[in-house]
Order: sequence, then C-alpha cells, then structure tokens
Amino acid sequence: MRALLLLCLLAVGCLAQKPYPCRSPPLLSGSVVVSTQTEALWVSAKYIYDALGQRMRVQEMGVFNNKTFSMDALLLYREGAMYVIDTEKRNCTKSPLKGDFHPMAIPKDAKLLGQAVLGSSSSPGEGLLVNTWIGKIPAAGKYMSTVTEFGCIPISTAYHTDQDGWIQTSFYNNVKGISDPGMLNPPDFCKGAELQSGQNPVDFFSLFL
Repeated sequence: MRALLLLCLLAVGCLAQKPYPCRSPPLLSGSVVVSTQTEALWVSAKYIYDALGQRMRVQEMGVFNNKTFSMDALLLYREGAMYVIDTEKRNCTKSPLKGDFHPMAIPKDAKLLGQAVLGSSSSPGEGLLVNTWIGKIPAAGKYMSTVTEFGCIPISTAYHTDQDGWIQTSFYNNVKGISDPGMLNPPDFCKGAELQSGQNPVDFFSLFL
C-alpha cells in the first residue's frame, strides 16, 4: 500500500512540474487548416516535415478572396529552393527560398500562458494535456502556440500580421515519422528545373498568403 501511494505521489509530482519550451519530433506528417481573421483565406493542407534534412512538403487547397486554388510545394532549405510541383502536367517551377530552416519548436524566450486539458479530465484517456505559449518572432510578429505536454506535438498556432490580423493554424492527424520519404525529393521530371532568375525569394509563410 505504501509503495502504491508513493507511485501515485510521484506521478502527480511529474504532472505538476512547470512546463518548459520544447521541440517537436524531427520527423512528422499530418494535416493542417489555416484561416485568417479577415476571412479572406482558408486552406486545408497535408504536410511532411523533416527537421533532420531541413525539408518540407505541403500539398494544399483552399480559397483566397473567394477564388479557389491548389498548390504542391517542396521546400528544400539546404538547397535554398522551393519546387512547385504539377504532377498531372509533369512539370515544376523552381524558386529561390528565403530564410533559414526553423524547426517546429517553442522558442526559448516564450512565456507560458497556461496549461489545460482538451476534452475531459474525469477519466483516463478522455483528455489531452496541453501547454499554450505566447511571444514574438521577427518573421510573424506576435504568436500563440499550443503543444502537447508529452511529446511536444503541435496542436495550434496563431500569429498576427498587420494586413490579415490573426492567422490561425490547427494541426490534426499528426503522425511521428514519414511513411514515404521519397515525397521529400523532387520528382524525376523536376530535376532539370532551373532556378527562376529575377524572382523575389519566397518564404514558408507565403504558401498560405
């Protein structure tokens, strides 16, 4: 009985520890929904994230200013290039990629806004313990990010711009690992693509704006 009581106290002690900024797993895949406060943009996308190779693949479709669009983009930060892939026409465009690769992580200077349980805390398995952080970063201004307490899996991120107000990104169906690593390499028909000269470099945020 004393051993059981000790284990219970240790478990409570672990849950009661102060949360610290964390980094998400280096290999992730899943889906996101992005929307703006002005209601000008709504995007649904599948993503593949590789922090080890500094690569991302985003396949999105959405509505911007009442017009539908779709895009399949491969971001290769070590190469400094972004490929926009058209699988049906078997061609792609290659653009310069601006900025360094930033891993999915809560910045070290972030401030904890609070900890909460999504769902219910009444019974085991009915809820998810999450931490919400706030701060500022140069690329996106003010932000608010929610991640799981265990695993640092992204739940949602909101950042503020003067033009669109708050831009909300919600993550779901996250899976640790990548089922098809080949998706993070340019298709054969894209290997001859030349970097477009005279084009302004693009960045990750431009995929959703």
